[in-house]
Amino acid sequence: MPVWLGVLQALTLVAVLAVIYRPLGDYMATIYSSRKHLAVERGFYRLIGVDARGEQTWSAYLRGVLAFSLVGVLVVYAIQRAQAVLPYSLGFPAVPEGLSFNTAASFVTNTNWQSYSPDVTLGYTVQLTGLAVQNFVSAAVGLAVAIALVRGLMLRRSGTIGNFWVDLTRGVLRLLLPLAVIGAIVLLAGGVIQNVTGFTDVSTLTGATQSIPGGPVASQEAIKELGTNGGGFFNANSAHPFENPTAWTSLFQIVLMLAIPFSLPRTFGTLVGDKRQGYAILATMATIFVVSLTALTLFELGGAGTAPGLAGGAMEGKETRFGIWGSTLYATSTTLTSTGAVNSMHDSYTALGGMMPMLNMMLGEVAPGGVGSGLYGMLILAVIAVFVAGLLVGRTPEYLGKKIGPREIKLASLYILITPTLVLLGTALSFAIPAIRADVETTSIWNPGLHGFSEVLYAFTSAANNNGSAFAGLTANTPWLNTALGVVMLLGRFLPMVFVLALAGSFAAQDRVPATVGTLPTNRPQFVGLLIGVTLIITALTYFPVLALGPLAEGLQ
Repeated sequence: MPVWLGVLQALTLVAVLAVIYRPLGDYMATIYSSRKHLAVERGFYRLIGVDARGEQTWSAYLRGVLAFSLVGVLVVYAIQRAQAVLPYSLGFPAVPEGLSFNTAASFVTNTNWQSYSPDVTLGYTVQLTGLAVQNFVSAAVGLAVAIALVRGLMLRRSGTIGNFWVDLTRGVLRLLLPLAVIGAIVLLAGGVIQNVTGFTDVSTLTGATQSIPGGPVASQEAIKELGTNGGGFFNANSAHPFENPTAWTSLFQIVLMLAIPFSLPRTFGTLVGDKRQGYAILATMATIFVVSLTALTLFELGGAGTAPGLAGGAMEGKETRFGIWGSTLYATSTTLTSTGAVNSMHDSYTALGGMMPMLNMMLGEVAPGGVGSGLYGMLILAVIAVFVAGLLVGRTPEYLGKKIGPREIKLASLYILITPTLVLLGTALSFAIPAIRADVETTSIWNPGLHGFSEVLYAFTSAANNNGSAFAGLTANTPWLNTALGVVMLLGRFLPMVFVLALAGSFAAQDRVPATVGTLPTNRPQFVGLLIGVTLIITALTYFPVLALGPLAEGLQ
């Protein structure tokens, strides 16, 4: 792909996101602030016995999140174990216990990590009633938690932060479902398949017989990207021509995955009554995104060696219909959100190029992050940035009129620490315990040495940050990795939510203090720079040593 065409593709993406930023952001603000309930929503509330007018404390809101998610894990697990007797199973047997647990944890946590080949493991009933449903509701849970934190910043002397069941229902019915229908229609027009024909045997040009899979792909592909989920219908994910046929469908999928996360700052600014606050968050996200995309593209274009030189860049593992620019734009978008979909194989990237998707996840996926999770992650970082600034000038830090005291900074710090703890602990245990190390090195790692270490590090980084992408050279369908990654996905999703909702409750209980001459303005370029610095420093100090053992060492060889 020529340079000018790659730049044009990126500028087109920016233009589309700029056009939808205001209407989509304002629409989401209306969804979560409206006092009116649709008829279908009222019927659902009666069915589950919920008083839609009842407000919840942060602890009750959290119990709703955990209870709903626990039921989701159990249901998805049970459906997989019963697959052999379900209709449209395509003759596939029940999914093994360890893999069923891993997959259930993966899709309920919005990770969508796949330790299996979906098109030869799961029938249509499991795909549609289990995985596709979780694509909707797991994204809606992330949105609900983000809105709860925003409400905490809005409210004064309140013991409640909203109603989880109302927020969940509105997120699915008013936002994700209608947008997914539109997205699926566009993908159908672009050539993505949608059928229930199973496998079709065809004769190839050489006279051999090949089995071609079908499936309801377009409908699942739309919500996979829109909800920043990422699980592919086929093993090749969005590199498969049935999932992603052309360069323009690939760009459209990027628009789907970035639309809600990049519009949520507008929602935030609208709800708190100061749109400049939303612009500051947006500027922070966009700056990190552009820097990451530029670095990854340069690493892949400058791949050393005879073959990359002749190809114009490191084309191994990339589809020619997307090229370097389309591949790096997709990889940056999926790993700076929690999507995890791929249209190229990150495992085949150059050493430093492969480090960038990993680093994107290590940043906490906040630029713009997953649906909901990106916004609340960035707001946590904003709290820490304000606290640091307050220490520098010797004043009690405040954010949007809410004081940041010992309780608030402890909760924010615990949020920041939990994910790297899971990543580093999971990676360390994989090599520190002799029996596990022997299994990892002989069964899971096909490319030993520095790159093999990077594959394991990438896997736990992806799981803890609920991303789902992988260095695909790693065989993860083993007892250790199925269990360890499943546990890490659950803890990486729900422990941060505990701290976010507790922080929302703490802010909601406060009154708003008036701004003074000593109050740090959080809607100016200086704060954007501070927030970017805090984000990068936290990541660098935490992950630099382990990166030096893997991709950095490999890249400097």
